Formats: sequence, C-alpha cells, structure tokens
Amino acid sequence: MSAREAKNAFGLLIDTARAEPVMIEKHGRGVVVVVAVEEYERLAEQALRSGKSNQKPTQEEQEG
Repeated sequence: MSAREAKNAFGLLIDTARAEPVMIEKHGRGVVVVVAVEEYERLAEQALRSGKSNQKPTQEEQEG
C-alpha cells in the first residue's frame, strides 16, 4: 500500500492490518509495516525471550 493510499484510506489500513501485516511504501520502497497490536505484543514478547530487543538504549544506559 502506498503512503498516499494509507492516508486516504486509513480505516481500510487499520482493518487490513488487524488481519495481516501491511507494508507502506514511499516512492515504491517499503518504509514501515503496520501490524495489529496483538501481533506486535507477540513479537515483542518473543524478542524478549530470545534476548533481542529493538529498543535503543536510553541515555543513562549509553553513559553507563
């Protein structure tokens, strides 16, 4: 789905993302993926269990 389509059909984007991940493209290149909150939570929990996290370290963690 293009960014323009996502903007103009936001309700459809939400409905579709609840059923399956939706890649949003700008200039024909994927830039983000929209997923249902349940899928995000599942992926986040899986990442925590495997010791991987996509979160950047806080300023305090970087300074040690």
